[in-house]
Amino acid sequence: MSEEKKPQDPSIEEHLEETAPAADRTMNAEIEALAAEANDTELSTEEVSENAAATTEAAPAETTAVTEEAPVEKKEVPKKDYTVLSKEELIAELQLLIKNERVTDIKDQVEEINTLINAQFDAAQEEAKRAFLAEGGNIIDFRFFSPLKKEFNEVYYEYRNKRQEFYERKRKDQNANLRERQDLIEEVKALRNELGGAESVNTTFNKFKDIQERWNNAGNIPRDRYNLVWNDYYFHIDAFYELLHLNRDFRDKHFKENLDKKLLLIERAEELGAEPNINKAFKELQLLHRMWKEEIGPVAREYSDEIWDKFSVATKKIHDARDEKQKEVEAVWVQNLEQKNEIIAKIKEVAQDDIKAHKTVQAKIKKVEALRDEFFKAGKVPKENNEETWASFKEATKLFNHKKNDFYKSQKKEQYDNLAKKQTLVKIAQEHKDSDDIPGTLDVMKRIQADWKKVGHVPRKDSDKIWKEFKEACNHFFDRMKDSKKQANAGEQENLEKKQALMKTVKEAKMTGERDADLTAIKAFIEDWKAIGRVPYAKKNIDQDFNKLLDGLFKQLDIDKKEAELIKYENRMSIMVDDEAAIERERFFIRKKIDEVKAEINQLENNLGFFQHVADDNPMVAEVHKNIARHKEDLNMWKSKLRKLRMAITESQKVEEEETTETEEAEDTSDS
Repeated sequence: MSEEKKPQDPSIEEHLEETAPAADRTMNAEIEALAAEANDTELSTEEVSENAAATTEAAPAETTAVTEEAPVEKKEVPKKDYTVLSKEELIAELQLLIKNERVTDIKDQVEEINTLINAQFDAAQEEAKRAFLAEGGNIIDFRFFSPLKKEFNEVYYEYRNKRQEFYERKRKDQNANLRERQDLIEEVKALRNELGGAESVNTTFNKFKDIQERWNNAGNIPRDRYNLVWNDYYFHIDAFYELLHLNRDFRDKHFKENLDKKLLLIERAEELGAEPNINKAFKELQLLHRMWKEEIGPVAREYSDEIWDKFSVATKKIHDARDEKQKEVEAVWVQNLEQKNEIIAKIKEVAQDDIKAHKTVQAKIKKVEALRDEFFKAGKVPKENNEETWASFKEATKLFNHKKNDFYKSQKKEQYDNLAKKQTLVKIAQEHKDSDDIPGTLDVMKRIQADWKKVGHVPRKDSDKIWKEFKEACNHFFDRMKDSKKQANAGEQENLEKKQALMKTVKEAKMTGERDADLTAIKAFIEDWKAIGRVPYAKKNIDQDFNKLLDGLFKQLDIDKKEAELIKYENRMSIMVDDEAAIERERFFIRKKIDEVKAEINQLENNLGFFQHVADDNPMVAEVHKNIARHKEDLNMWKSKLRKLRMAITESQKVEEEETTETEEAEDTSDS
């Protein structure tokens, strides 16, 4: 303001102590009344105006408002645990809030109800959509309607309309207050002309005080006009006081009254610095700033900066305490955020686990419900993380619910899929149960029995029936196989006796010394052995004993070792020709040996490259050539065995084809 600047009076404190009590009674009563009003309700930290921070930096003539509007008493409406309520209960709760509370007091409750009930509607819609698609519906044909959704929207729109009406009335009232304050500014401007007129200073000043009183009672104005109007008003107030220099005694008396009042405000602000309830202290501080700014006039210039500095120091102390308290609150919010993120991660982990049984699903449902309760009990999170955290929580629970629902929906479909698989296995068993190819069919039966065990449950009504069909077909085959084995065992025992007799004959045989005649005799022994057939499995080593006898006979002959080896190999082939698995193993073994011998020959030939300038009669070089020749002989032997193996397989296939043709011709003849 523009009071005349005077030298600082060092006796100001003493002077004030002598003069202040005369004005204290009225001022103290005002402060006590305002303090009582401030204590009626307690603001939460997030509700305190951030504009208050400006008071710690600005000088009195330049300061902006601590709060641009008078603090509005807000009723604390108790919050319930809405998370446990159904859609119907949430709608009923919203109706009660709208009916019994002011719309400005229930914003948090309404928004929480809106969030929760929409989450429930979203889940219901998603469930209906998945069921629709599971039944074969097309997504473009899907429609979802809920009477409860319509009812909720009507109630929620009622709240929105009432809130809109409230702010519309507030806007109109503020515009009316703006016009009133602008008129009061014009009246102050007019008073400046009256000071030089016929009216006394006292009369003019009484009019001025009336304007001030009406200004203080005028009410709030639009926020964007506040500072402009306030500065305009105090500009003209300041100008009015400048004109009072014509009556300095009157002006000084008024300055003194204002100084006393502002010192009382400073005293009260300093007391608030020790108030443990930060919200209470801050709200009352707002009232003190309002009184300082709007209800108390200027003081002498020499005191202006000093008292403002004192008031600012007291204000800063409260702001610092509030900031510190807010940091503590925000630290708790961060801890809550960490806890909620951990809970969300646990829900996602549960949702990602495979669900394989009803018992598993029930255990997971209980676990997710417990985590859900923990989430809602964890408390508030920082505002900037609130929506993201809530969305992550909904997504995690939605993921679990989808997986749970998919499991139960898939159970019925999976059981019918399993039924179709088992029906296929029954059909295979019935088609093979009378097959004469016992070994081949045995492999088939073993395979389908293993497949049967891998197939899961079928519908209960079909379970016994299909198992009975499968069991009967399998048992029919295995009974036939047992009978066949009994018959085969009798024939194999007879073959064993024949082979034992033949071995006795071979042992007693004497070679004549005539190579061709003796070789013919040995081949005859081999043919007789091949013609006898299988022996019991436990006596299969008799074939090895026979080959040893042949080795003894071949040694008595002047016969090439390779030729003798191939003759014995032919005998071996005749024994395994009916065993496809044995044939395949033999073929693999021979090919492997051929590859190994070829690799060895290549290695030896590469080694010769190191002896390019060494004579062939060198002992080391001669040894390498000898090894190469020996390996080439082995290679020829293995190739010969492979050819004989192929010939034996081909001959066996021809015999099977001829037997099949003869059987078909016999069947055709019998049919005709």
